[in-house]
Amino acid sequence: MAARVRRRKMMGEINVVPYIDVMLVLLIIFMITAPLMKQGVKVNLPAAGAKPLDPQFLARHEPLILTVDAGGRMYVNIGRGADRPLDEQTVQARTAAVLRRDPETPVLVQADRTVPYGRVMRAMVLLQAAGASKVGFLTDPLRARPRGGR
Repeated sequence: MAARVRRRKMMGEINVVPYIDVMLVLLIIFMITAPLMKQGVKVNLPAAGAKPLDPQFLARHEPLILTVDAGGRMYVNIGRGADRPLDEQTVQARTAAVLRRDPETPVLVQADRTVPYGRVMRAMVLLQAAGASKVGFLTDPLRARPRGGR
């Protein structure tokens, strides 16, 4: 009795199910880790009713933000070590380098509301010495008061 030899037909399609599984796992990993990668310095901003900056202008020019935290330490959002405090010479050098590259760069100061006025003024003098002709302040928007209440 002769044994029958069964030949399998070759599949010309790619099984994409494992690739979809890998993609979904990577998506979940990125969704979990993305908020953790946000760098920044905790600052308690004062509230003010100022007009916001033009979003189209900000899309063309990334703003240089000098942050002064509650301890009076300064941070610059551009360059390496944006989450480490910088000395005054480094702040001035980084600001000058950014403004040489793009003189239209908006320069903003983000200072904690508990920082002494003199420390904020010292930061503004550093920015001016680096070549910043106009400096703005970042604030939190004013909260609307409920109607009819005091």
